[in-house]
Amino acid sequence: MANGATNGSSRGERLQIMLSADELTMLDDFRFKKRMPSRAAAIRELLKRGLSAEGFQAAAFGSKSEDFGVTGRTPTGR
Repeated sequence: MANGATNGSSRGERLQIMLSADELTMLDDFRFKKRMPSRAAAIRELLKRGLSAEGFQAAAFGSKSEDFGVTGRTPTGR
């Protein structure tokens, strides 16, 4: 497999994100409620749920990373 590709058994890429205290609290609440083994597992589950949701919008051209938050509003699409 290409670097970064995963078949579920290996993970070749590391992703680092910064969260606010409120976002981290929400992540931990989700993790503990769903009995997830780690924050990384909870983030992967949330990513899977978000990516599989219908009706997602593409990020607006020129959006910055700080425009996207767990508790905030998502920028409108293009």
